[in-house]
Amino acid sequence: MKTTPLIVASLALVATGAWAATPDEAMTKAGCTACHSKDKKIVGPAYKDVAAKYKGQDVAAKLMDKVRKGGSGVYGPVPMPPNPPEKINDADLKAVVESILKS
Repeated sequence: MKTTPLIVASLALVATGAWAATPDEAMTKAGCTACHSKDKKIVGPAYKDVAAKYKGQDVAAKLMDKVRKGGSGVYGPVPMPPNPPEKINDADLKAVVESILKS
């Protein structure tokens, strides 16, 4: 049967976590939603406020780096902890940042 290899490959992707999540799923899994929401400040800024601050700028790489390294001072004194690839992989992080910038 020709579909068997496709099914096996799909199951392997799901089992290894390589199956792409939606940006919302990735944010929830990585814990972003503990401090951020789409439209209101919690501990960190709302995604819409981040999008407004960087509107029209090519900052996806800069923001990905900021998420990876963490930091403070841009939106107040509470620091954002670093978020390593073990917490959110590069592909999901890129999709999340691009989704936020489109908010």
